[in-house]
Amino acid sequence: MSTHRTLGVIGAGEVGRAIADKAVRHGHEVLIGNSRGPETLEAVVRGLGPKARAVTAEEAAKPELVFLSVPFPVVPRLTGLTTWSGKIVVDTTNQFATANPYQGRYDVGDLTGSEWVAGHLPGARVVKALNTLFAASIAADPRRAEGRLVAFYAGDDAEAKAAVAGLLDEFGFAALDLGGLRAGGRLMQLDGALSAKHLLLQDVG
Repeated sequence: MSTHRTLGVIGAGEVGRAIADKAVRHGHEVLIGNSRGPETLEAVVRGLGPKARAVTAEEAAKPELVFLSVPFPVVPRLTGLTTWSGKIVVDTTNQFATANPYQGRYDVGDLTGSEWVAGHLPGARVVKALNTLFAASIAADPRRAEGRLVAFYAGDDAEAKAAVAGLLDEFGFAALDLGGLRAGGRLMQLDGALSAKHLLLQDVG
C-alpha cells in the first residue's frame, strides 16, 4: 500500500475525476482543484465521497504526490503554483494543442511531452503514467477475467517511479516500467507506439 495517503489532483476533467475516484476507493484523501475554484467542484466531490475535498489549484499542489491532469497548453501556468522541488508529479497529460484533439499536436520541439512538462515544474520528480488509456478505462475496474489492464509508466527518478508503480498496482493496474522520460515517454506520447493501447497482462501463479 502506498505511503502517500493524501494525494493532489490538479484538473477535474474526465481523467482527473477517474484518478480521484480510484484514490478515494483505496482509502486515500484527495485534494482536487482546478483553475475555476473549489465552488465549481461541489458536485464532483459529492460524488467522490467524504475522502475528497474541493480546493484551489494551489492547495491541490501541496501534497508530496500530485497527479497532473490539465490540458497540455495550461502547464506553463503551473510553474509558480507551488515549490515543486522534490514533489512526485504524475503527468497524465497528452500533447493536444487545444481542447479539441482534432486541431493538432502541441509543438515541443525535440523534447518528449513529459520532458517539456518537467521543464516547467522545476525540481519535480515527474513520472509519466495513465496518459495512454482512455478516461473510461481508467475509471473502470482494471481487473478483468483475462487479466489486469496495463498502465505504462516512465520517469528518471527511481524512488518516484517506485511510488507511482505502487499506486498503480494498488488501483488494480498491471504497472509496466518503460524506463526514462526520454525513451519511455516517447513510446507513450501521442505519436508513440503505445498511445491509446489497452493491453491486458495475465497474472501467472
